[in-house]
Amino acid sequence: MSQSIQLEVFKEGNNSCLFDRNEIENFSAKMLSAQFWREKNSITGSAQGRGTTWFVQYNDKSGEQAKHWVLRHYYRGGLIGKVINDSYLFTTQKNTRADREFFLLAHMQELTLPVPKPIAYRVTRNGLFYRADLLSSRIENAQDLVAILSKQVISPNLWKKIGVTIKRFHCNNIYHHDLNAHNILIDEQKNVFLIDFDRGEVRTSNQNIWQQNNMARLQRSFLKEVKQHSNFHWNSENWQLLLDGYNQ
Repeated sequence: MSQSIQLEVFKEGNNSCLFDRNEIENFSAKMLSAQFWREKNSITGSAQGRGTTWFVQYNDKSGEQAKHWVLRHYYRGGLIGKVINDSYLFTTQKNTRADREFFLLAHMQELTLPVPKPIAYRVTRNGLFYRADLLSSRIENAQDLVAILSKQVISPNLWKKIGVTIKRFHCNNIYHHDLNAHNILIDEQKNVFLIDFDRGEVRTSNQNIWQQNNMARLQRSFLKEVKQHSNFHWNSENWQLLLDGYNQ
């Protein structure tokens, strides 16, 4: 575990939490709820996906610059998500979606991969089931690739850089379960980041198969966005540039 992360367990009622003591001075399980930040007038924005992702601002007592985080609740996808929505069968704490993503992010931080830093998570038990929430650092001054391509063309070099970045993850055996254009962020300095590693993992077998599937999923996401936006700046030449970067 990276020395920059000081983990501490927190339990309160049916909440089991883990947080980074270096990031949070006075932790409360309520910090993993949007209502906590709403009452402090500390919600700075939001984004819509499977559910609402909240951008929040944390001000510690040291007087240092405010920290900007992302709060995400775990929701199910697909048909089962329409019925169960956000409940998961509890087996062990280490097998919860939040714990697995938190430690995967920490592992990728150690590898210096461009991902958010894990801050805290909460698992709330209810009988045999649980709900979960995750706090992670916000990538400053960044937009997702869909938002960017909906407004403008990006350079050939940036397309190649996206491919190079994805290849870095694959070379480190990092499997992204939902690699799509929304989960690629570009900041103002043209740095590339990947986000949302729910159900991601380290995979050391059958690399060629899952890596090819990852790339095929990403290509499908671009094709989907082309159909949904009247002026989406993506074509087959852009995809080839991305592959050139990936394969270089």
